[in-house]
Amino acid sequence: MYSWAALEVYVDGNLLNTFGNTGTNGKPFKEFSPIYQFPVPFNIERNNEHIIAVHFVDFLSPLPPYHLKSKERLRNFLSITSPEFITKNFGYYMQERFYRSMLLSVNIVLCLLFWLLAFQNPAEKNLFLIGTTTTLLALLLYCETYSSPGVSFFVLRFFSLAASILRAMVMILIIVLMLRIFKRKITTLFKTAVSIILIGTIIQLYSEKYIILILQASLILFLYAYYIITSWKTLKGAQWAVLTGVLVCLFFGLLLASSSLENPELNYSLAFLYYSGLFLSIPLSLLVYVALRFREILKEVQQNAKQVVMLSEEKKEQALNQQKILQEEVNRQTAELRNTLNNLRSTQSQLIQSEKMASLGELTAGIAHEIQNPLNFVNNFSEVNDELLKELNSEADKGNLSEVKAIANDIAFNSAKINHHGKRADAIVKGMLHHSRTSSGQKESTDINALADEYLRLAYHGLRAKDKSFNVTMKTDFDEGIGKINIIPQDIGRVVLNLINNAFYAVDAKSKHNQNGYEPTVSVSTKKNNGKIEISVKDNGNGISQKVVDKIFQPFFTTKPTGQGTGLGLSLSYDIIKAHNGEIKVNTIEGEGSEFVISLPVK
Repeated sequence: MYSWAALEVYVDGNLLNTFGNTGTNGKPFKEFSPIYQFPVPFNIERNNEHIIAVHFVDFLSPLPPYHLKSKERLRNFLSITSPEFITKNFGYYMQERFYRSMLLSVNIVLCLLFWLLAFQNPAEKNLFLIGTTTTLLALLLYCETYSSPGVSFFVLRFFSLAASILRAMVMILIIVLMLRIFKRKITTLFKTAVSIILIGTIIQLYSEKYIILILQASLILFLYAYYIITSWKTLKGAQWAVLTGVLVCLFFGLLLASSSLENPELNYSLAFLYYSGLFLSIPLSLLVYVALRFREILKEVQQNAKQVVMLSEEKKEQALNQQKILQEEVNRQTAELRNTLNNLRSTQSQLIQSEKMASLGELTAGIAHEIQNPLNFVNNFSEVNDELLKELNSEADKGNLSEVKAIANDIAFNSAKINHHGKRADAIVKGMLHHSRTSSGQKESTDINALADEYLRLAYHGLRAKDKSFNVTMKTDFDEGIGKINIIPQDIGRVVLNLINNAFYAVDAKSKHNQNGYEPTVSVSTKKNNGKIEISVKDNGNGISQKVVDKIFQPFFTTKPTGQGTGLGLSLSYDIIKAHNGEIKVNTIEGEGSEFVISLPVK
């Protein structure tokens, strides 16, 4: 004897056993759970009448449909059997439980395999749907395996509800899977049928109407039949595996249903065969589908690989031909570029030389003015010496030796002056030639103060020679403690001259606007600062616009009118200073003036 409720069993008026607690003893009600409980044995005499009285306490189910427990499976509330029946029934029970556990294990293994394939091949979206379907199928099998009178009523009811929901979801997902694999669209017919099935499932949880089960089964069979018939002619390859699985599942499902109706005491082995076919046909067919699908993918990859190889060979041949054409074109354009580059270099050299000659031309007038002064002295002292020689001869004839010596001393003094001013003129000419010839690139120990002062005066006299109206106040502030530094004098002289000429141009342009009280001023200074020599050329002209200040060191950029500048002066100056490991920078305020500062290393 075993029970599934809270009850008391009396035999011939005597209490045989209490299952759970009915509350008659004053203690709280508690239902009896048969889990891990053995049947209660009792003895009765054969061929005698016995009175068995059962007192059980019913209560509302805590889960839908919230009715009394006695409304369902009343026969399981109390079972009284002979020992022979228990032994036989227990063997059937263990056999069934073993078969169901094996079936569940196979489904779980297949489910895990599908999920592994899905995560390894995310591009195959159907694998995720297959994994979901087989997971729900395994859960359904688990619920049906462990929903038996051997558990508490709550567990049994929970598994029954879960099985109802999972059963509907699995049937719907199998149809969705068919549509995805058969490449069919989800139609309004499908959505309507699915909605009816889901609504029926919810109603069934609360009312348990068999008509709803019949309606759901009919709709499912209709959808299966409809999509199988309409897709039959278009199926190919791995799709046939899914169709076969669905047909086998339907076949075993119908066999199990019809056999249970005709013979409720169906043989356990035969029932398990039908049950296994029902729950294994879909997962196994999907496994076959996945295998065939991967074989198709592999075949497609092989075909694509062959096509890629063929295309690669064609492309390779085309590439070689194209490479030859391109190589010829590259050779032709390279030759043109070389010619163009040579022309550019030649043009650049001509422009640089033109810039040098332009600066030399600006110096010419100043140099002529500088040479004129010593030449005047030479001429004057030569004329005086001529007069003194005549006197010398006269005094010599008279024999006046004292006068002869005095006159000879004057002639010697004048000759020294002539020699001095001749060397001065010679130095000016040599400086002009030094400036005009190509730089040797050799650094020389140079007095930077003398160089800056000389080019300031030459630039001023050169501009005055061209424009007599030009006038400017020149200021110098040379640091006498600098001494000599190693530079290429021709190059640094060219830079200083360019900056001074630009300063003169700036103040002259501003003075021509007739500004009252404006005094054009250009200042040149040198100083030693932090181990470097700084040469500053400052003017009080119009300054440089902030829009163009970043461009002034670019080649061919000039703010002067056309024909008055090549745009190479500051660019060449920048390159020369950089070659001396120095730097040149500009400080300017528009409308107030500019200052260019050259920094050169001492050594």
